[in-house]
Amino acid sequence: MPPHQRDGLEWDESGFDLKPRWARQPQVDKIAQVCRRTLDLSVKDRCLITFHAEGAFNKVYLVDTPRGTSLLRVSLPVDPKHKTLGEVTTLRWIRRMTHAPVPKIIAFDDSQDNEIGFEWILMELMPGVSAYKRWRKMSMAQKTWLVEQVADFQSQLFRRSLEDAKFQSIGTLSPGNPESEHHTPSSDPKPGRIVSHMFFMGDSFDYDIARGPFRSSHDWLNAYLSIVDEEQARVFADEEADEDDREVAEYYQRVATKLTKLLPKIFPPLQNPAEQTVLWHDDLSLPNILVDDDGKVTALIDWECVSCKPLWMTAELPKFLLGPTREEEPNRDGYGDASDDVMGSDELDDEGKTELYWIHLMEYERTQLRKVYADKMKQLWPQWETEVTYAPLKLDFFGAVARCANGWYLKRTEQWVDAVEGGAFPRLMDVLQGNLNSR
Repeated sequence: MPPHQRDGLEWDESGFDLKPRWARQPQVDKIAQVCRRTLDLSVKDRCLITFHAEGAFNKVYLVDTPRGTSLLRVSLPVDPKHKTLGEVTTLRWIRRMTHAPVPKIIAFDDSQDNEIGFEWILMELMPGVSAYKRWRKMSMAQKTWLVEQVADFQSQLFRRSLEDAKFQSIGTLSPGNPESEHHTPSSDPKPGRIVSHMFFMGDSFDYDIARGPFRSSHDWLNAYLSIVDEEQARVFADEEADEDDREVAEYYQRVATKLTKLLPKIFPPLQNPAEQTVLWHDDLSLPNILVDDDGKVTALIDWECVSCKPLWMTAELPKFLLGPTREEEPNRDGYGDASDDVMGSDELDDEGKTELYWIHLMEYERTQLRKVYADKMKQLWPQWETEVTYAPLKLDFFGAVARCANGWYLKRTEQWVDAVEGGAFPRLMDVLQGNLNSR
């Protein structure tokens, strides 16, 4: 794909992590033009555009018209066409096949050939407030209900993926007919090219690597590791790289090589027919779950970069349930009061208690709610228990690959690989926690 197709995107390399940056800003008057044309509004009709929020790859605007309020999200061209089209296809499939509350797509443009100069999606404004903002005020009964609702939505996604769509291969959903809202053979989506941070961040977008759909977990993770190899090869080829850079690159490469050697021992390299997969939202965090005053889930949001993943991935807990285990409920009176200079924020009420209390309370609640999620998933989708039984080594391998890719805990990751190769099977997290400062 020609470089100009990522026009408007720059990368900020000044910090520790690579961050996308807008080379130019979307103009409100241009957004209004697009909305008027798309919604067929007259010049007399109200069309008020207000900035609403900003994500890593997008800016979101409220669109207020006589027909109501909707959201228009303008996206950076990190993966031109594919990211927008994949998200539209995913949301339309979910709305058609499940009861999960996701936004309705009103219109979209997966090109930059429009007044705004960026890809955009116009979608329904979903009701509710993020569970992150409400969490401290919610009762444990409400939190339990929220977890049970999420489990219900998850089980629907998994069942529909396997029983109705019969998804095979790993990749982002690609449409037969992206403009169709109806369930026809031509519009049935299938996994296609994967839209993933690892595959489009920075220079990785231009690497000559496989991008899916992948027939197997082996092929997908092998492509993941090939990105690490390519990045380190570029360091060695850079005449300006100093000795320290090359030494770090050698370490990356050594760990990646060990993971590549271990890969076929965990995941078969040949897969026929292609591996069964399910739609998996890997960022179901509290900010991406909207709830009403009673704790009812009103929306699941942020479906960009969501793909069909292997069944073993379903054994992973939703992101908002991950964290340390704490079986004993913290005693509120045993924690000091927060000082005035750290009390409260625009989003959370500390109620006068130190942040440590809330951290420990969250750990305790998550520990209890993980049991709720497990019980509900076993009830709604009995196959989940089987996946959980056989998934730990696979999930740990995936976690090791991810850490190798971003450079975190390389030493501990290598220790885990060596242990597995030696016939021991410690959990990756246990190894990482042996020295959290080791990198």
